[in-house]
Amino acid sequence: MSRDPGIPRLLRRLNDRAALELLLGDGPLTRAELGERTGLSKVTAGQLLSRLEERGLVEVAGERAGGRGPHAALYAVVPSSAYVAGLEVLPDILRVGVADITGRVVVEITLNPSDGADLVKAVPAALRRACEAADVSLSRLRSFVIGTRGVVDPASGDVRWSYDLPAWHVGVLAGLRDTIDVPVTIENDVNLVALAEHRHGAAVGHDDFVVLWAGIGQGMGVMLGGRLHRGITGGAGEIGWLPVPGEPLPADVSQPQSGSFQRLVGHDALRGLAEEHGVAGKTVPDLVRGGHEDYLDAVAARLAVGAAAVTVVLDPGLIVLSGEIGRAGGDRLAAKVQEAVARVCPSRPTVVATRVTGNPVLRGALVAALDQAREEVFSDTV
Repeated sequence: MSRDPGIPRLLRRLNDRAALELLLGDGPLTRAELGERTGLSKVTAGQLLSRLEERGLVEVAGERAGGRGPHAALYAVVPSSAYVAGLEVLPDILRVGVADITGRVVVEITLNPSDGADLVKAVPAALRRACEAADVSLSRLRSFVIGTRGVVDPASGDVRWSYDLPAWHVGVLAGLRDTIDVPVTIENDVNLVALAEHRHGAAVGHDDFVVLWAGIGQGMGVMLGGRLHRGITGGAGEIGWLPVPGEPLPADVSQPQSGSFQRLVGHDALRGLAEEHGVAGKTVPDLVRGGHEDYLDAVAARLAVGAAAVTVVLDPGLIVLSGEIGRAGGDRLAAKVQEAVARVCPSRPTVVATRVTGNPVLRGALVAALDQAREEVFSDTV
């Protein structure tokens, strides 16, 4: 009986990938520890480590004292074996981060593009600045993920529309790929926040949850079965358009501020609500952060309209309150939203405040970029 020569090669690739993931998550590990966790013999684990060392993917990172015998070498993934970049695009700000393959952020910078109208030029320039600051050449980047407001087409990966970025439109992805010699992906910003919460924040260990983003604009990131749900056209989670009783339906969908739910919980609405309750503050997050119980109850009741709507459709079990309003309100506001949802909804999801530190969009962009880069680097070791 002939044996398929591709089978051993495939098994080696699968074993290498499993070992690298273990070293990232639990390392550094000795050869024996790696063998125990992968089910491989010491000989096979040793051959695997030698192969990965030759590829420059793992290195000896120390020793572990044993019994009477010699100390065992500890192996770890080489941080500099690959790098990724993430970027958040706003109308007047570009935030860029570079991380090594282990996920350690090497540098994070914020730039004001000199020509905000030409983002196809501003984005590559920002990426080059970040790489220079990190002392990493562009050629060493394996993935570059950009987070943006608006709708991204899941089929083409291009931006369908973004209301406050007029130059950010269909065709921008091709322009960036022509300009940057790095694999480029564009993703909705709140979807990236959901990835960040799943990897680093309040949704760790949860494969079914939603992120309710409350800020200048309203959005929702949906994770089902451990995967982002984007919808057929990329419009899943555009909760600002949710029809709300008592609020007029939009007359022009090109104006997101006219969305019914947006009218209910947008900045203007929350400022007006603060005036009614005698709450003072310079910004809306200040109002929420320092608001008394009655004001927060009123804010929570409004946010609960959107939370209840998604709960009766998806029953996610967990809702993470994020955005500048969610961050300002914290656990106090989240608890009130949970109570308000329970009053109007047969399902009772847990509502928690975001646990992601730093810039959640940028952190999510780096999560997505790392997943892409590891898939490429770790799956091509043989």
